[in-house]
Amino acid sequence: MKRFIIPVLLLGSAGVSAAQNLQLHYDFGKALYRSEDRSLEYRPQLTTTVEMFRPDRWGSTFFFVDMNYGSRPGDRGVLGAYWEIYRNLRFWDIPVSVHLEYNGGLDIQGPGSGTGAYDDAWLAGADWSVASSDYSRTLSLAVMYKAIPGNLKNPHNFQITAAWNVWFWQKRFLFCGFADFWMENRPWQITGRSGNDGTDFIFLAEPQLWYNFNTIKGLEQFNLSAGSEVEISSNFVSAGFFVIPTLALKWTF
Repeated sequence: MKRFIIPVLLLGSAGVSAAQNLQLHYDFGKALYRSEDRSLEYRPQLTTTVEMFRPDRWGSTFFFVDMNYGSRPGDRGVLGAYWEIYRNLRFWDIPVSVHLEYNGGLDIQGPGSGTGAYDDAWLAGADWSVASSDYSRTLSLAVMYKAIPGNLKNPHNFQITAAWNVWFWQKRFLFCGFADFWMENRPWQITGRSGNDGTDFIFLAEPQLWYNFNTIKGLEQFNLSAGSEVEISSNFVSAGFFVIPTLALKWTF
């Protein structure tokens, strides 16, 4: 998995507290996709994610760091890391913020390929956010210009992101996640058609469902959650469409 964005979205930050969490995901992609033409042989099976969200008077800051652990014999520890950080700025009462973001990281791709880098990406645009009065339901939509200076075909791109949080059954469960659609030429994702230089458009969604143990009487300070994420993508992990579930644990600080 390459991306987790599950921010607390807000209309007025004064009533929303900061949040940090640590997640551990066991990924089933390697086991589900074994055919020669769609193999995910080198996909990590374990990923840890650290997230931080903090609102303030002028908006909010969010970042996460993914660390991917090798799954082949002889692999040792973290073989890839990826992070995103954004800042939403708002100096007015309407629920629209100026959105500024950076994405980047490193990865070891496969035997003999050495270490590669995710192209640095710089994003700027507008974020529209709404929430219920108790913040149990939130939704945001961001439309952004996306500069990828290392992309040889086209450094000028776009991205559209939707993110949501829905607490239900007295906050025992949280349904949350995001969906991204963006433009980025990836020449290594060849589909076999003559003259094809890869893909230019990518879709990624990661809905998550969590059960929160601190809603059990007597466990109010036990901030462990258990759940699952389903990575739904087109031209992201490889050319084509993939659906990859995980089993996950999360501790919220």
